[in-house]
Amino acid sequence: MAEENNRDMGHIHPINLVINDISKIFSDIGFEVASGPEIETEHYNFDVLNIPPNHPARDMWDTFWLKGNKLGQLLRTHTSPVQARFMEKNTPPIRIISPGKVFRYEATDATHEAQFYQIEGLMIDKDITLGNLKGVLEIFFEKFFGKKTKVRLRPSYFPFVEPAVEVDVSCFKCG
Repeated sequence: MAEENNRDMGHIHPINLVINDISKIFSDIGFEVASGPEIETEHYNFDVLNIPPNHPARDMWDTFWLKGNKLGQLLRTHTSPVQARFMEKNTPPIRIISPGKVFRYEATDATHEAQFYQIEGLMIDKDITLGNLKGVLEIFFEKFFGKKTKVRLRPSYFPFVEPAVEVDVSCFKCG
């Protein structure tokens, strides 16, 4: 009888398992996990992040704007508003990750979905460099994959950050 009750309880969703694993790894290396609302204001989703009113991200085809409100509410398009809210209430040094569900008005296909999960990191302190980013990522990927990894930062262009890099990870003896 007890076994039947346990079967009825279900399981943690695989995405939640991965988010929990990622959050634990970052917590173990000194990061706090921050969260925020999925229904966001235009102010936090765009204005405080220096995304001007004429930016394509504000277009009705990229953002789920909530109808019938005068507050400029929307479904958040990224977890960056969590960082902005955290910085308003906390002083450096800051080390956080902000995992969460985000929403973008996109045609769905094999590589796109209107709802997906994102995890962003923020580290503010004196003398923080891209070297710190690389070191944190090396620790994270080694713990996440359970194997020695090599992280390469590749210069790239993203109009909202400077400097910008893409991350390549190779895992030694993976598989």
